[in-house]
Amino acid sequence: MAIQKSPPYQEEIIQIARRLGGRIRAARVFRKWRQEDLAARTGLSRSTIQAIERGEETVAIGNVLQVLWLLGLANEVELIADPGLDRDGLSLALDAAKKRVHVQRKVDDDF
Repeated sequence: MAIQKSPPYQEEIIQIARRLGGRIRAARVFRKWRQEDLAARTGLSRSTIQAIERGEETVAIGNVLQVLWLLGLANEVELIADPGLDRDGLSLALDAAKKRVHVQRKVDDDF
């Protein structure tokens, strides 16, 4: 049986995942929950909770969201990739809007 390798991730992605895992672990510890408690409350396995807290990039996003929701931190996720907060995207959209020229075509209605 062949072992599937995960795609190589950029070092910055790995660091972001590890920081998020550390924050999730801190939130659990602040609540004085054990990993077993969090696993039981989310319906996930303890090994999945451990992987989330280690910041493994291959953990399913649904599992991370489930943990964040249970910890009461899911509302902050709504800010991720919010189009209204995307400065680069908004800038590009405005630049594109400035460059668009609508040429009015004369209607040929002679039959």
